[in-house]
Formats: sequence, structure tokens, C-alpha cells
Amino acid sequence: MAERNITAKHPLRARLAQGTLRLSALLPLPLNHWSGAFLGWLAWLLPGRARRVTMRNLERCYPDLDPVARNRLGRRSLLETGKTAIEMGPLWLWPERRIRRLVRGVTGEQRLREALAEGKGVIVAIPHLGSWEMVGLYCSLRYPMTALYRPPHLPDLEEMVRRGRERFGARLVPTGARGVRALYRSLERGEMVCILPDQVPSAGQWVYAPFFGIPARTMTLVSRLTRRFGSRVLFCYAERLPRGGGFHIHFRPAPAQIHSDDPLLSASHLNLGVERCVRGLPEQYQWSYKRFRGQAAEDFYE
Repeated sequence: MAERNITAKHPLRARLAQGTLRLSALLPLPLNHWSGAFLGWLAWLLPGRARRVTMRNLERCYPDLDPVARNRLGRRSLLETGKTAIEMGPLWLWPERRIRRLVRGVTGEQRLREALAEGKGVIVAIPHLGSWEMVGLYCSLRYPMTALYRPPHLPDLEEMVRRGRERFGARLVPTGARGVRALYRSLERGEMVCILPDQVPSAGQWVYAPFFGIPARTMTLVSRLTRRFGSRVLFCYAERLPRGGGFHIHFRPAPAQIHSDDPLLSASHLNLGVERCVRGLPEQYQWSYKRFRGQAAEDFYE
């Protein structure tokens, strides 16, 4: 709450962010992605939090990678993270027809249709991989969808965020008890709910479960939902294609033991599902995110 009060005193920051996103929406996607890559390149060149956290994560998650290859992966990851930030303008503001044309291919969607046909609802886990904004838009264009989200640190930016994400029919609900109840109602109707499975839970129920072999604070919400409703879990990410060529959507099945009654075992396989997605496209994962913060024994990022 204190953090939201602090940021609320800086409406100029929100207006600057809104202006940047609107300007980025004027660019064709190749130029938009080039601009984002330039910002990511600056983040790599200049010593700062993004580079430090990226390399700390990669050192621990890929200990067998030689330093030259690890640096190359870290640099590419920051370039992709820059694209993620700048492409939000087009994705939130472009018309539906233009958004649809960005999807160049889809793999595994039949699994989603089959799961919805069972009538128990579907939990779609969307890691911080590729363009997670594109996943939400694609799913909301085709299916009834409720998504759990964490409100932005700049409250004056929230209206733009919600409008951009909800404009094709998605329903956003904030993290917390009220949001979880909304997910329950959606699954009772046999609909889709979307969750970011690798977001560090700040409240609610969680366990330490391995992610790339490292204990990470992990939500147990997915485990509770599958136990209660018998819903199938799928992972989904939007691969960013080279040179602003659009996106390829991937739907992947979750490990079977994600449905375990043991919350720790279920959470461990939730992380395993994320890890499998990441290993196929590691340069597009948001390694600059402090996924391992809150470690009991050490400050992971010092």
C-alpha cells in the first residue's frame, strides 16, 4: 500500500509512460521492435539493475553454460525485454483486424478446445516468456476469459492497462480474495482462466518449489483450482518472430503431476512446466525479473 501511495504522487511518470506507449503504437511492428531492442541494448551496456539481475539469474539457472555464451544469452534477453515493453503500445491500441494479422501461426490449440469441451474449465498458465500480452489478446478474441493481474505501480496508468487488455472481451480481476472468487465462478461456468505462474506471490498461499533446481516462492493457487474443479492446465506463450514478423502462439500440456493433491508436488510441476517452455526459447524469457527474491537463507540478488 505504501508503494502505491508513493507512486500516486508522480502523475507525470504515468503521463510519460502513456505518451511513450501511444508514440510506439504509431510505428510498424519491425520498427517498434527495433526501438525496443535499442532500449534493451542500452540496458546491457549501462551497469544497472536489469543487467545485474539478468546475469545473476542466468549464473544460477545455467551454471554449465560457458561465460561467453551466458553473456550472449543475457544480452539477447535484454533486447527481447526491451521489445516486450515497447510493443505494449501497439498491442493495447491497434484495432482488432491489425492485431489478428500479427498471429502467424498457432501450435497445440486443439488441446485447448478439447479441454474446454470437457466442461470443467481450463487454466492457462502464461509465463513471462515472449509476448504474454499477445497471448491474452489472442485468447480473449476467441474464448470467454478471466485473467488474474497485479495492478501497475503507477495507479494513473491502470485505466490504460485495463482498457488495452479487456477490449476484446477479457475480464481482468486483481490478485487477492476477490479475484480468486472470480476465477472460481469462471471455472464453474466451464470457461478459461489465465494466470502468470512465475510471478512471485506477495500474499496468499505459496510454497518454496524448485525452478531450474533453485527454491523459488511459488503460488499454490493452480493446485487449489485443479483440485476443486478438475480443470485441465495448459501452458501458453507467444514466440516473438524475427524482424518484427509477428508472433507464433504455442499451447503446451502441463506435466501430469500438476494435478497432485500434494501442494508442493503440484507447485514443483507447475515450475517444471514453465521451465520446459523457457528452455525452448530462453532468450525471450524475462530474466531481469527477480524470480528468486524472498529467499530465506540469503539475499539472492546481492
